[in-house]
Amino acid sequence: MKILVCISHVPDTTSKINFTDGDTKFDTNGVQFIINPNDEFGLTRAMWFKEKQGATVDVVIVGEKDVEPTIRKTLAIGADTAFRVDVAPVDGFQVAQELANVAKQGNYDLIIAGRESIDYNGGMVPGMLAKLLGANFINTCVGLEIDGDTATAVREIDGGKETLTAKLPLVVGGQKGLVEESDLKIPNMRGIMMARKKPLNVVEAVASEKYSEAKKFSKPAPKGEVKLVDADNIDELIDLLHNEAKAI
Repeated sequence: MKILVCISHVPDTTSKINFTDGDTKFDTNGVQFIINPNDEFGLTRAMWFKEKQGATVDVVIVGEKDVEPTIRKTLAIGADTAFRVDVAPVDGFQVAQELANVAKQGNYDLIIAGRESIDYNGGMVPGMLAKLLGANFINTCVGLEIDGDTATAVREIDGGKETLTAKLPLVVGGQKGLVEESDLKIPNMRGIMMARKKPLNVVEAVASEKYSEAKKFSKPAPKGEVKLVDADNIDELIDLLHNEAKAI
């Protein structure tokens, strides 16, 4: 079985976020970048298939040279081969087209992507990728087993979970729950040394279309001061909740 895991290069949630050029560009100075957590759950599940079923695991990322430390970490974790599409990602459809181009050349049985990245939270790439490939698609996936050419997946739905079966090739939008957090792999020294010898292939971007672009960024408004209400003054509390907070 051939597996392709799609990786996003995202800011650590503990990083302080700023913008430059009149709030039109994201300021990367001092920002620590990591593997998108939803992608990391998918990569860990792919590594399980490699260890238990002998699958080969490739990884792909869309980005310029600055994303290479992130993709090399996936090689240190145990991926076999990495691909970097040499273009700055602008919107979800562009990224989906670039990923589809790599996937078509590799003829993969299973493609695992995070259901969304934690920077823009678009949640659109896995579905568009499946459409471009003509593959089956299961999103919000929290469980995945493969038997021959059949996948059994568990996905989250409103109010519960749903178990589905689908034939390969399959695109999966994974998330927290696809593996336990305790199963996430931390590269050891041996993995880091071996990663230096594994191929990182730079792929030229296709003439992909872009349908959107960021015009301006803004931070959330700062929280207001806390208002304390005397425990005996219920009328004032109700008035604030109704007329100011609009909560009732």
